[in-house]
Amino acid sequence: MSNTSSSTAEPVERAWPGGIAEDEAGLQWDFLRFLRATAVNKVAGLTRDQAAATPLPSSPRMSALGLLKHLTAVERWWLSIEAGGADLPSLWEGSPDPSWDLTEDDDPRSVVAAYRAEWALAESSLAGVSPDDRARRSGKFTVRWVLAHVVQETARHVGHLDILRELADGTTGE
Repeated sequence: MSNTSSSTAEPVERAWPGGIAEDEAGLQWDFLRFLRATAVNKVAGLTRDQAAATPLPSSPRMSALGLLKHLTAVERWWLSIEAGGADLPSLWEGSPDPSWDLTEDDDPRSVVAAYRAEWALAESSLAGVSPDDRARRSGKFTVRWVLAHVVQETARHVGHLDILRELADGTTGE
């Protein structure tokens, strides 16, 4: 795998959700879209080596690319499969959770592309459902709960990405 800039990811535009929100589900989607873009922007410009680095001794599998792969698996499971009822394979079956693991072919561009493809899949899987609807797979959760869960998990991992980016090249910020 090459370490050239051709394997780096490009930043994506992000918009802060409007402050006068009247639609709860719309607001949750807006925050999720903002967090997704922030996650992608945390790896934009990193080389494969920088994005694959695992600099935290207490978390030897945690890399920026691994975090994005994990967030891809989170969206697949919770939004598409659990809430949307899509008949898709889970990306995190196994112990330990394999969604954090990198292959030789994983680089910032390919991992971001897979994550972004999952966004479209998740949103199409949930088209036409309301926050009060039960998750189509198990019925154990409302769509409202699932969306809130994915927003909080994405936000938590964006914080991890903040740290990993700073350790990779010193970049800090939003």
